[in-house]
Amino acid sequence: MFKKKILIDLDGVLNQYEKFDENFIPPIKAGAREFLEQLINDETELYLFTTRNLLLASKWLVENNLDKYFKDVTNVKIPAYLYIDDRCIRFDGNYNKTIKEIENFKVYWKLTQ
Repeated sequence: MFKKKILIDLDGVLNQYEKFDENFIPPIKAGAREFLEQLINDETELYLFTTRNLLLASKWLVENNLDKYFKDVTNVKIPAYLYIDDRCIRFDGNYNKTIKEIENFKVYWKLTQ
């Protein structure tokens, strides 16, 4: 059976991210565990997608008891059904609209700053 692969970014999606520190991954974000529980089913495979050190990210998953939800941890953009990230723009075929979205882009956790 073909499963839908969903790649989920770590920083800003699963943790309380505000700035990058290569040696420290911030605490789990409220609601993240429940979010993963709703995503996981017989038709999906979750992958943690991060540019961080993969060993550190894997350790963070174990420490937060989230490793059971993920098939793997990767820093490679593998073919997937869906990508969930706090730093992306969905391209809808309109280049002019995309340029404007890039010019005005702010990650959600900086909107209140």
